[in-house]
Amino acid sequence: MSAFTLPGFDLDTFVRDTLAEDLGEGLPGGGRDVTSESVIPAGARFAGVMDTRDTIEVAGLGVAEAFFRALDPEMTTELLVADGESVAAGTDLMRLEGNARAMLTAERSALNTVQHLSGIATMVAQYVRAMDNPDCTLLDTRKTIPGLRQLEKYAVRMGGGSNHRMGLWDAAMIKDNHVLVAGSVGEAVRRAVAAGVNDIICEVDRIDQIEPALAAGATRLLLDNMEPDMLREAVNLVAGRVPTEASGGINLDTIRAKAATGVDFVSVGRLTQSAPAADIGLDFTPL
Repeated sequence: MSAFTLPGFDLDTFVRDTLAEDLGEGLPGGGRDVTSESVIPAGARFAGVMDTRDTIEVAGLGVAEAFFRALDPEMTTELLVADGESVAAGTDLMRLEGNARAMLTAERSALNTVQHLSGIATMVAQYVRAMDNPDCTLLDTRKTIPGLRQLEKYAVRMGGGSNHRMGLWDAAMIKDNHVLVAGSVGEAVRRAVAAGVNDIICEVDRIDQIEPALAAGATRLLLDNMEPDMLREAVNLVAGRVPTEASGGINLDTIRAKAATGVDFVSVGRLTQSAPAADIGLDFTPL
């Protein structure tokens, strides 16, 4: 298997389940790559080169490598760049040599993964450059594809961003529906404090909600869908008592102005939700 490791992520299970899906394991007639089995001799060998057709931030090469080695443990692989590197179009990313059937069977799963993760990392880098503010940190959100959160949040880090909550377990985030049930921002925060929660992020979309949230014990304020003038007013009102985060309506055209208001963080859901896949290909040569 690949040397790729990530806390909370089971690489072997991910590779096994992804290949099983593509091979149709458990389905009538499934469990095989019918094209490769019928066309490629069992002992045929290929050399392969994975390269990028776009300028990208690289992410996921070690995961891609694991797909090939899962089907041919003797396959020779060489990673030519590291995750987190920015590379130009035309750059070779990985060289492979091994069983041709294994290489063809693993190809799509490997490419899907590295294209998706590199696409996320590339979009994150675009947002960091557009923000152009070393005093403000770009964050992702929980808008991730089910089952891929650990990998997608890893890709965010490879692009130069940081992770918001990893899930529902590591911080409370009080939003409008929680406030609706609790009756007020202050009461919702007080309930989280009473429950012993240490990290309490409270979403506010009006200036008059800020003081009640702070008085009740919020440890971060998420300033939702505020324009720059209102964001600046909110930051001044908070006066450094807790970190502030701008969220909502943020894109490449608006992020610089919102970050310049003095907020500590800017969160963008589309980093994981809408990043286009990077154009990465794999070319083979028979040996």
